[in-house]
Amino acid sequence: MPGSDLVRLRLALTAFFALDGFVFAGWVVRIPAVKEQTGASASTLGLALLGVSAGAVVTMTLTGRLCRRYGSHLVTVVCAVLLCLSVGLPPLTHSAPALGAVLLLFGAAYGGINVAFNSAAVDLVAELRRPIMPSFHAAFSLGGMVGAGLGALVAGSLTPTRHLWLLAAAGLAVTAVAGRVLLRIEPLTPADRGREQQAEPRRPDRRTRALVIVFGLIALCTAYGEGALADWGALHLEQDLGASAGAAAVGYSCFALAMTAGRLTGTTLLERLGRTRTVVAGGATACAGMLLGALAPSLWAALLGYAVTGLGLANLFPVAVERAGALAGPSGVATASTLGYGGMLLGPPAIGFMADWFSLPAALTSVAALAAVATVTGIATRRVG
Repeated sequence: MPGSDLVRLRLALTAFFALDGFVFAGWVVRIPAVKEQTGASASTLGLALLGVSAGAVVTMTLTGRLCRRYGSHLVTVVCAVLLCLSVGLPPLTHSAPALGAVLLLFGAAYGGINVAFNSAAVDLVAELRRPIMPSFHAAFSLGGMVGAGLGALVAGSLTPTRHLWLLAAAGLAVTAVAGRVLLRIEPLTPADRGREQQAEPRRPDRRTRALVIVFGLIALCTAYGEGALADWGALHLEQDLGASAGAAAVGYSCFALAMTAGRLTGTTLLERLGRTRTVVAGGATACAGMLLGALAPSLWAALLGYAVTGLGLANLFPVAVERAGALAGPSGVATASTLGYGGMLLGPPAIGFMADWFSLPAALTSVAALAAVATVTGIATRRVG
């Protein structure tokens, strides 16, 4: 493939990663307003929000097959259109069941696009022979930060319906531009259709499938920490360290900013250290950072711990997904992504249960424990790829 096409492909994929983060964050900041509109209680809202998770997990398991059949580029564009259209549906609902139904569609589009563009990115990494995967995930993080920031700015002046449909329109515009580029470039791994004369693709052997699951577990350990800090980080600062609401809100910002910075420098780090050392160093750093963040007696030490945790976790998920995809193609990406997303879902309720049994600081140390597991797993798989 000509170098100019590779550059255009990288830019288009970067745009889709950023779009995904932007749209998802825009929805998240309007959840309180949609809750009020539907009249849902906290428990019924929680059940409705499971629609996103259920849709994403189910679709992730199927999208790998769709990518093999139709190509990851086409699947990325179709899922992007569905994501943009479905984000405008929640404020049109007036009951928790209806909200759950539209969030099922939104979650399906979200899960699908994550597998599709990660699969395309894995192919591009292999073609370029450069570890650029973290740069795509940095674009996702930046998109999420911009989406959340803009959402906070317009929350007081725009209704959820107007805000989310403007978000949908902007997303469709980006999809039209980036999607045109993506569809003009042949996927680096061809789709299966039209190749009936060839032998049926060989299924990964048992060892490969086991390694994919191992890399998925690394993704799970990382995403567990993201979900835990997003939902419980601010409460720990406010409840256990006496921080004001504003100061407590800074905690997740420190984590997110550090994670974004870590991903922006991830390619350089991977080129210098390699995958194994990056995973080992990242996991150890996150473990130390979270122990500080959970157990520090002062606010500033805890904020430092959150930032160090973000730096440590930054590149573990991109590396895990890239290695799983290199081993087993789109199905490997689907497996690792599903396990990773499962970790993000598992984190918040697990922290809640452990906080009831012990204390919130003790519960947050489970993030450090799983970071240590990722470190050990990185060492154990050092000879793979």
